[in-house]
Amino acid sequence: MVLERINSPEDLKQCSMGDLNTLAGEMRNFLIERASKHMGHVGPDLGFVEATIALHRVFDTPKDKIVFDVSHQTYPHKMLTGRKKAYMEEASYDEVGPYTDPKESPYDLFSIGHTSTSIDLAIGLAKARDLLSGTEKVVAVIGDGSLSGGMALEGLSIAGEQESQLLIILNDNEMSIAENHGGMYKGLKRLRESNGQAEDNLFRAMGLEYLYEEQGNDVESLVKALEKAKSYEKPVVLHIHTAKGKGLKFAEEDKESWHWHLPFHLETGKTREEYNFPGEDIGELTAEFLLAKMKKDPAVLVITAGVLGGMGFYAKQRKEAGKQFVDVGIAEQTGVTLACGAAKNGAKPVFFTSATFLQRAYDQISHDAAINSLPITMVVNSASILGMRDKTHLGLYLLAMANSIPNLLIFAPAFKGEYFSLLDWALEQQEHPVLIFAPEGNVLEDEAPVKKSFFPVSYQEIPRGKKVAIFATGSLYEEGREGAKNFEKKTGIKPSLINPGILSHLDKAYLENLEKDHELVVVLEDGILSGGFAEKIASFYSLKPMKVLSLGLEKEFYDEYDLEALMKEYHMDRESMVERILEVL
Repeated sequence: MVLERINSPEDLKQCSMGDLNTLAGEMRNFLIERASKHMGHVGPDLGFVEATIALHRVFDTPKDKIVFDVSHQTYPHKMLTGRKKAYMEEASYDEVGPYTDPKESPYDLFSIGHTSTSIDLAIGLAKARDLLSGTEKVVAVIGDGSLSGGMALEGLSIAGEQESQLLIILNDNEMSIAENHGGMYKGLKRLRESNGQAEDNLFRAMGLEYLYEEQGNDVESLVKALEKAKSYEKPVVLHIHTAKGKGLKFAEEDKESWHWHLPFHLETGKTREEYNFPGEDIGELTAEFLLAKMKKDPAVLVITAGVLGGMGFYAKQRKEAGKQFVDVGIAEQTGVTLACGAAKNGAKPVFFTSATFLQRAYDQISHDAAINSLPITMVVNSASILGMRDKTHLGLYLLAMANSIPNLLIFAPAFKGEYFSLLDWALEQQEHPVLIFAPEGNVLEDEAPVKKSFFPVSYQEIPRGKKVAIFATGSLYEEGREGAKNFEKKTGIKPSLINPGILSHLDKAYLENLEKDHELVVVLEDGILSGGFAEKIASFYSLKPMKVLSLGLEKEFYDEYDLEALMKEYHMDRESMVERILEVL
């Protein structure tokens, strides 16, 4: 086996071309085997095996610096840079993370999980090299889907006026997570069809040299193309055409579903039974709700930024929505501001993405939406400790960030009926931008009458108790409810249990009312405490006798965490919170 001989990129330089072709097949087989047992990205990695081999064959890494965009295609890179055991041996699968990470290897320059950054990072590396008289080569790898991000286009423009070596590899597999959207992709198609000879060339227009390689999954062709590109002492784009999901039939036939996948049966491609989670899916329910709303009201406009399945808008749903659905690509800023323009002209826009990605549109939410009091609705998933758990994809910080924006209403509904009533209200109201954290975890049936109006603020009390009041926010409501039951069992005292619903504003009248027969308010914060909901409550009671116990996370980056262990550490689980409450009392 050739892979057994490869312990670093230096070993590739001793291989024949035949060995490299064999190596590509071995790597792909291990990647498929691992994907069948361990959740992770599939299609992007399978399509970039040969390109990774060629890159490490031609360049002298880690002296020469390769920056990968978003890291979705870096499993092959990790295999060739001393981490192959994590892809060959099931017992070692969890020894590496899903994204590049300098703590793992000197071959990884940055922790990268958000897209469209590689060109700018590479320009910075090249600029520092030139200032300090370095000689290393600098390479940026970026996919065609990532090219839709504003940062990528800005980077191309800046790169076009640089005067020293910089190589940008455009990995064109004709896909983002799903299909690409945007006028530039017509130009990329013409470049592919003309073998790179089409006159309307975006890269030349930006002032860059341009090379094209059609055989993006052939090692020998790529080595030759990279050797040529390496010889340039000025910025050049090498555009390679690859096949997303190459080598796995299911991933080749359904590229969108196999961008990332749960463990599956190799023979059928069906998800393994233990990963078929029971219960309702809030994303699919959201798509159903919005499609029904669209049919009744042509003003409803759904917008997303590349994460089409995040709220259940798969190919079937997108086709049904037709012109009332817009995918802006990797461009959250554009998504928010486009929604503002639509709202100004009478549409009812709802923009959805993952909480971690909405961070990139802070200025647009503040300046374009909030200052102008435009009634746009933003729905995010994974804004919870229950959501994504990679340090590059955490939604734990969004509330603290968004809480500083005046005129923005932020909600974290706990129940299904509450969520959809809120979504309906948000689309119809005309006074505020609204940000909704979609429920994570189990979809809960309502435990209180469903409200029809959500502002001014009115908390839901489920039920009224005494002495202790537990505020269980959003997706942590179920944990708070069970904690309240445990407290009553241990003490015989029924605490008040509150679903606040809104996190950006306080129900001051209710908080004052609690002072009559309560001595402790407990706030279960679904994220970091700094800048969160608990701080608002604590500030309200700061000059009053009421004690406030804030249970949430410290301001740190959490990575690949064990949910149960983390909640226990911070007294957020149903058992530990009771112990902490009793200590305070």
